[in-house]
Amino acid sequence: MLKEQMRYSRLATLTKLINTKLELREVLEHVTSAISEEIVQCDSVGIYLPQEDGTFKGYVGKPEVINGWTLDMHVIDTDDDLLAQEVIETRKTIYIPDTSADGRPDPRAVDGFRIRSLLALPISFEEELYGLVFLFNYGTPMNLTESEIQTVEAYVNMAAVAIRNANNLTHKTNLIAEKQLLLDVTRDLSMCSTMQESLDICFYYLGKVLNNFNIGVHLLDPITESVMQPAKLYKDSDWTEEDWMREHHKFRIDDNNDLVFQEVIRTKKAILIPNVFADDRPNHELCRNFGMKGLFMLPLVSRGEVLGVIPVVSLKEGELKYSEATIQLAQSIVDATASTLSNLLYMEQQDIIIQERTSEIMVKNKELERVVAELRQLSREKELILNSAGEGIFGLDLDRNITFCNSAGITMLGYDSEEELIGKPSSVIFDDPAADLQTVHDHYFQENKFFRKNRSGFPVEYVISSIKEGDEIVGEVVTFKDITQRKQLEEEIRYRAYFDSLTDLPNRMLLKDRLSQGIIYAQTHGEKLAVLYLDLDRFKFINDTLGHSYGDLLLRDVAQRLTNCVTKGVTVSRQGGDEFTIFVPNISSEEEVLEVVQRIIDSFADPFRLMDHEIYIKTSIGISLYPDNGSSVDELIKNADTAMYKSKEISGNSYHFFREGMDTRTFDSVKLENELYKALDQQELVIYYQPQVDYGTSRIVGVEALLRWNHPTRGMIAPDQFIPIAEETALIVPIGEWVLKEACKQLKAWQSQGLPLYSISVNLSVRQFEQNNLFATVKHVLDEVGLSPECLHLELTENLIIKNTELTLMTMKQLKGLGVKIAIDDFGTGYSSLGYLKNLPIDTLKIDKSFLQDISPDGDNAAITNSIIMLAQNLNLKVIAEGVETSHQADFLATRNCHLMQGYYFSRPMKAQDLTEKLAENYNLGGIIQ
Repeated sequence: MLKEQMRYSRLATLTKLINTKLELREVLEHVTSAISEEIVQCDSVGIYLPQEDGTFKGYVGKPEVINGWTLDMHVIDTDDDLLAQEVIETRKTIYIPDTSADGRPDPRAVDGFRIRSLLALPISFEEELYGLVFLFNYGTPMNLTESEIQTVEAYVNMAAVAIRNANNLTHKTNLIAEKQLLLDVTRDLSMCSTMQESLDICFYYLGKVLNNFNIGVHLLDPITESVMQPAKLYKDSDWTEEDWMREHHKFRIDDNNDLVFQEVIRTKKAILIPNVFADDRPNHELCRNFGMKGLFMLPLVSRGEVLGVIPVVSLKEGELKYSEATIQLAQSIVDATASTLSNLLYMEQQDIIIQERTSEIMVKNKELERVVAELRQLSREKELILNSAGEGIFGLDLDRNITFCNSAGITMLGYDSEEELIGKPSSVIFDDPAADLQTVHDHYFQENKFFRKNRSGFPVEYVISSIKEGDEIVGEVVTFKDITQRKQLEEEIRYRAYFDSLTDLPNRMLLKDRLSQGIIYAQTHGEKLAVLYLDLDRFKFINDTLGHSYGDLLLRDVAQRLTNCVTKGVTVSRQGGDEFTIFVPNISSEEEVLEVVQRIIDSFADPFRLMDHEIYIKTSIGISLYPDNGSSVDELIKNADTAMYKSKEISGNSYHFFREGMDTRTFDSVKLENELYKALDQQELVIYYQPQVDYGTSRIVGVEALLRWNHPTRGMIAPDQFIPIAEETALIVPIGEWVLKEACKQLKAWQSQGLPLYSISVNLSVRQFEQNNLFATVKHVLDEVGLSPECLHLELTENLIIKNTELTLMTMKQLKGLGVKIAIDDFGTGYSSLGYLKNLPIDTLKIDKSFLQDISPDGDNAAITNSIIMLAQNLNLKVIAEGVETSHQADFLATRNCHLMQGYYFSRPMKAQDLTEKLAENYNLGGIIQ
């Protein structure tokens, strides 16, 4: 009794150690110590962890030195050690009391350590192998009892949990580091003012991620816009930029003659070539000159246009390898750089236009000065009026009164004739800071505001030139140009830098600026603030069905409603796509935030009117609070975004505050979830049908509808990969409704063709049963399709029935009253009491396929199957067996009066068109599908 108490105490201690987040080695050392103290006959215990080459290497154990070797020098080669092979394959503990009578252990280890008895265990959790454990004695057997072996297994299970936790922590740490790196990239790029700066930042982060700084860039020629030119090499590259440019000019490698360039530009996707000389696409001569062994090329794409490509090359022997996650992270860095480059190119083009226009004015002013000098001896006032000039020109005397004005100037100033201006002071046109003519030695140029006759102002560029007779100044000539359009363009550029062009809301940059100021204010005054992250539900459906123009109208209307439902001082911004962010300053509690949230939800209650369409749209909201959920701009936005994804799990105006420990999904799972959101809209989901056969009459009596996902790039995805995601995100509700409707329509079509199909079985999930409108949905589908209710068989799992008995029973009775048949799927595998069966309004029990495996007359599976059949018959229920794969199984069931069957023995699941042909053949021939 005392020994058991000590064992449980040690297990509790190990559990506590695992939860205190100690280093993995420290936890595993406690495990080995516990084993060696518990199993007193054991001389040696060691934990071995898997290596990349397939071997297992010693990690921790007791004693630390055996025969002069430390534990980390011990390597188990599974090709030689048959015992290790068997443990790995079976995931079971193997105890060998006498190694001399067993040939599985590695004989070298047995002889070297004089091992008489040996205990080998797998470190596994949920079918995943994390390592191996070996216990043995030197020269004497351990003589282990079953209880002692079970004790060791309990400790090894603790080791499995510790290793799994350590792996998960490492993975989460890496994921957070990658997200932070992308935030750093975005932040640094946003501060760039030149293309060179942005490329240097891109190269730095790419080199950091890829551990390779041999990076260059080829950009599209801005003049021809057709040829990629080598533009820049990273400063930490193994080459000099001069040598790099010289080699490229020597070979002239670009998108016109290089297959790698062409493929990257055409597909707009990155290409990884592990060995350039094993691939026909690269130029092998260029590769030899540069010493290239591997090549990784990424496209610079912005707004759907390729700006250039970034090659990363390996100069080391061996193939260049990067994981998919590393490739995606590198492409994300390049995509962010491409967006920055696109904006900088646009700004440079605007600067060039402004410089060209300014240069034109300067040239014309100099030209005008020359003309004025030539005409100075002529009637200086009238002869200087160049009515053909496009710029406005007027003259001033020494008192700064207007002496003349050309026709272009009269028009721009809004006067009807020159006489209205002559003799008036210059102040009617402009306020000139250089009022003293004697201080003007030659001329000066600047921008100012001129006034029209109606006193409205407009921006101008103007030049004042002095008129001299000898060395004496006798007057001035003012030449000006209306720059209203240029000012408007400059103002628009400044506006677009901080506001969204579609909704006129503050953009991400302005939001961060205001939020940064808000954090400083909150820190100073001890206040709180909130960040709300909103995402529109099923926005892509609007774009795909009505078009992007309707999507833009919807975004504008959403922006207007959000702006109308918040108070002064609250910032509503658009992050991009269908995502919005709201910054609420000066809050004292979560209740104040909930008032804002409720106003937002209420604003979505009425439909949106998009031309002739009424659309109901909901939103998912995530909330983070300062300082509770972060102290920086990026952290608050990121945590609000994380909380928003949590809200996405419940469709329709749901919200969540950020809480520690919220979902930290991997990139791949997030990507698969996002793609699943689109799958139904893009018609990627398909239904396969598996026949249900009456074995006694050799006729097909029904089919079961089975959901499949035909992904455009991944191919057919197994249901166990995406159904859990659909359950978690509540997508299973619209998907399940679609399956129900399509399956009923298909059965009705078969019946209309005269094919004798009497029923179709459709599986229902827990999420669907939790919907209050399930009964109304089923009734609506049956009425719309025109299918008799008794033809529809709904299949529920045992665990679904137990989860919410009251709600489940009520819904089942409603469906039963309608005439729908109800079956319990996978019967015998759940945890329900048989007492439930007599109270439930069910029609059929489905025998799980696991009971038909290795069935024999005297086996346990046969006894269980026979009991289920007898139970169904006693309760006057139908019984159907699924997973029938052999004639032996079919005959076994038939002899026990179970004639309804389905499985590969009769037919695999198939598409509706293929099954239609089979059904017709079956009907004509009168036999079972084979």
